[in-house]
Formats: sequence, C-alpha cells, structure tokens
Amino acid sequence: MTDVFMLLGLATIGLLALTLAAAAGLKAWLGWLELRRVRIEQAEQGRPELAELKARVRRLEVIADGRG
Repeated sequence: MTDVFMLLGLATIGLLALTLAAAAGLKAWLGWLELRRVRIEQAEQGRPELAELKARVRRLEVIADGRG
C-alpha cells in the first residue's frame, strides 16, 4: 500500500513540475510576442520619418542645383 501512495505522490509532483514549466514557457512566449509587437510598431512609425528625410534631401538637392 505504501508503494501506491509513493507512486501517486511522485506522479503528483511530476505533474505539478510539468504544469509550472508549461506556465513559465507560456509567459516567456507571450513576452517574446509582446517584444516583437513593439519592434514592429516602432519600425512602422519610423517609415514616415524616413520618407520625410528623403523629401528634405530632394528639396535640398533642388536648392543646391540652383533651381529652388
């Protein structure tokens, strides 16, 4: 009878350890997804600035050529 309780206790501890590992993995995965989302948003916000800089360079080139 003691062997049955020992086996049941070990199975319970193993299941608890697996549950904790799965929860930690899920938290890490969600953190990584949040990091990627933030990086994508930052990249999307940077695009208009790049377009604005290109437009400024074109205006400066026109001025430098004496056409502006």
